[in-house]
Amino acid sequence: MKKFLYLAILSFISGITVQSSMAQLQDRRLTLQDAIEIAKDQSPDALNSKHNFRASFWEFKSFKASYLPSLGLSGTIPRFNRSISQQTDFNTGQQVFVPQQFISAEGNLAVSQLIGFTGGRIYLSSGLEAIYNITDSSVNSSFLSTPVNLGLSQPIFEFNQFKWDRKIEPIKYSQAKQKYLEDVEQINITTTNYFFNLLNAQVDLKIAYINVSNYDTLYQIAKGRYQLGKIAETDLLLLELNYLKAQAAFENAELDLENSLFRFKSYLRIKDTIPIQLIPPTDVSFFIINPEEAVTLAQQNSSTYIGYQKRLLEAAMTVNRAKLEGRFDANLTAIVGLTKNASTLGGSYQNPLDQQQVSLGIAIPIYDWGVARGRIKMAQSKEEIEKTAIEQETIDFRQNIVLQVAQFNMQKSQVTIAAKSDTVAKKNFDVSKGRYLIGKLTNILDLNNAQIQADNSQVNYYRALQTYWRNYFELRKLTLFDFMENRPIQFSFDDIQL
Repeated sequence: MKKFLYLAILSFISGITVQSSMAQLQDRRLTLQDAIEIAKDQSPDALNSKHNFRASFWEFKSFKASYLPSLGLSGTIPRFNRSISQQTDFNTGQQVFVPQQFISAEGNLAVSQLIGFTGGRIYLSSGLEAIYNITDSSVNSSFLSTPVNLGLSQPIFEFNQFKWDRKIEPIKYSQAKQKYLEDVEQINITTTNYFFNLLNAQVDLKIAYINVSNYDTLYQIAKGRYQLGKIAETDLLLLELNYLKAQAAFENAELDLENSLFRFKSYLRIKDTIPIQLIPPTDVSFFIINPEEAVTLAQQNSSTYIGYQKRLLEAAMTVNRAKLEGRFDANLTAIVGLTKNASTLGGSYQNPLDQQQVSLGIAIPIYDWGVARGRIKMAQSKEEIEKTAIEQETIDFRQNIVLQVAQFNMQKSQVTIAAKSDTVAKKNFDVSKGRYLIGKLTNILDLNNAQIQADNSQVNYYRALQTYWRNYFELRKLTLFDFMENRPIQFSFDDIQL
């Protein structure tokens, strides 16, 4: 049974670690950067962030297109009407029912342009209408042409949505671009967590395997010494207990590894069954970041700060809407052009007559029982609430950056201490184990403590590495600046297939 256990352990370990040159050829060796590149390309978060940005891109493109001239053709071809309708007899002035039967058609071609600053619209159009009256004996035709019409529709004193859109939409698009970069950095953070979770699980399994082997050896030696009367029964029982605990820990480590491996491969969408060996990212660069510099970079690059600007503009827009809607409104409509009617199509275009149409519509509320004033006050109160919230969020955001910088700046000592502790603890256990094997160490608790310290030190070292890389990517996300390369994180449309 003991040989069978060892064979099972060795078989499982060979699937996650490189035990020989053949295993090196079969296993997939991944660095942290390799995992990040895979996640950026095919993880669910990467796909979602790309689709979210595509939506923002086309929304902004549609907004810009709304300010370009538009060309449209409308018409009814044909319309047939055979009915009895009510009409006025011009001789008697009485209403009579008259049967009618006609075919009509109309078409209009227009080019229109939005005037974003004023909220009006100007257009140039050309149209033609035709009516064919059908009687029992003949068909009479009539044509009405408008070769050219120039029109203007201009609201006055009304809320101008287009004016505010020109301010807000570019900011929304800038925020979307920065948000996409932050989403990519969040993928780095998430991948780092999954990477180290799997790495720690692999390390835990290795430790568990070594512990099973060590405690089995020590337990076998202890049984011989106990039979010779050199150690107490309590020491023998303690070693046996440690050996049983090591076996249970190994089984738990197997389960944890399977779970971590599943989560890692699921996030990276790795579908094959090739064993994965992670290469610890121990090659780290230590440097000091200036907190004020990080705050300045965040103010320049972060989507959060851009979002503050957008929220303030939206609050001001709401106040402006409340002040203008339901108040004095006016709308100016003007048309100038040429027109002509005739019984033939050619005649309707000969010697056209000029036409002019001008209208000014107004709406003046006399008394609304304070409804408009109430809307204005509510909008102003919400604007002040938004300003206060943004002010507090700005303070919290700056403080968060300062704390993140302080935590990152102390990583040099944390990682160095963890690495040194790992080396010292391993050496201490090796010495203690050697002394016990030759009989110079009689206190089994000292050996047990040395083993625990060695295990914990190795785990703490990898956790220190995980904290370093997570803090590094979190600072990149907050500032959108690569401090390691000393350059801003750039945006490229080539990264997204629009």
